[in-house]
Amino acid sequence: METATKTPITVSAVINAPIAKVWNSWNEPAHITQWCQASPDWHAPYAENDLRKDGKFKTTMAAKDGSFSFDFGGVYSEVEPNQLIAYAMEDGRKVKIVFEDLDESTKVTETFDPEDTNPVEMQQGGWQAILDNFKKYTEQL
Repeated sequence: METATKTPITVSAVINAPIAKVWNSWNEPAHITQWCQASPDWHAPYAENDLRKDGKFKTTMAAKDGSFSFDFGGVYSEVEPNQLIAYAMEDGRKVKIVFEDLDESTKVTETFDPEDTNPVEMQQGGWQAILDNFKKYTEQL
């Protein structure tokens, strides 16, 4: 299959907040619903997160005008508090998120397997936009 040979995509951001705050903002459903969208005309009305190995998560992402929505979810394969999260999406693609403690700030790096439908640049741009929203939200907490 062609998917197995595709190069993973990486996005990253440095969040001006300590790692414990970043970790909490990333993983608490009440926070996830505040930042998990790629553009202002979308939102995340629902999130659940069982943050442990073999635990599941689901976030509903929806257009604010009600025209479209989908659930983004998966199963965790590895969780190291304040350091690493790895999971498989429902379609089998793998994702790894590394949290790097930089004292008063935290670098978050996400690496994920691309899907076959959209161009790599679009996927990278969408995931980066969500990460940028996360950065903005977390820094304002």
